[in-house]
Amino acid sequence: MKTLGLIGGMSWESTAIYYRLLNEIVRERLGGLHSAKLLLWSFDFAEIAERQHHGDWDGAGALLADAARKLEAGGAQGLLLCTNTMHKLADQVQAAVSIPLIHIADATALAIKRAGMQRPALLATRFTMEQDFYKGRLAGKYGLSPVVPDAAGRAMVHGVIYDELCQGIVSEASKAAYVAEANRLRREEAADSLIMGCTEITMLIGPGDFDIPVFDTTRIHAEAAVEFALD
Repeated sequence: MKTLGLIGGMSWESTAIYYRLLNEIVRERLGGLHSAKLLLWSFDFAEIAERQHHGDWDGAGALLADAARKLEAGGAQGLLLCTNTMHKLADQVQAAVSIPLIHIADATALAIKRAGMQRPALLATRFTMEQDFYKGRLAGKYGLSPVVPDAAGRAMVHGVIYDELCQGIVSEASKAAYVAEANRLRREEAADSLIMGCTEITMLIGPGDFDIPVFDTTRIHAEAAVEFALD
């Protein structure tokens, strides 16, 4: 089994889910007392979020690249950025190391393609919904046509992530708002599926809340990582 290096803490709420999923999936695959071989670098998310919201992506990228180098030096054989948004800096992180970065958007796109879907609704941070690093990869590399909420919807989805989920707050009102927004995208934008495109969203909604295919990026990323580790 290869050792996986996790760049986490963005937020720790979803990194804890990664840790659980990686170990559960390895146990399911191998049985008995098996668990995942993991190294974790966990950031103080306030330091990252401040750079995000001030547009200091170069500064954030330098921090992530340094963490990646330290994980590689510690024995990691593959890397996971335990966040969708910070895959904006995936190329910078990959360039800092010689071990592979398992890209969350690639794993998600492959799952969508396998399911035969084409036009997924994307709920995520404002950065992921508005910038091209994620949507553009889904479209350009995989031929998908992701759709996102309007400005008011994006503000709501983003606010719930940072003001609630990243702080461990799970609200029924916010869940209802997310479900309503996804249903609106299905009705008005012909979305045929849903990407839970922030790793914290799995705390709030899940496949049981919808009658269209739902792609949980946290689980999909963890499954792809275990495939790599056990290959």
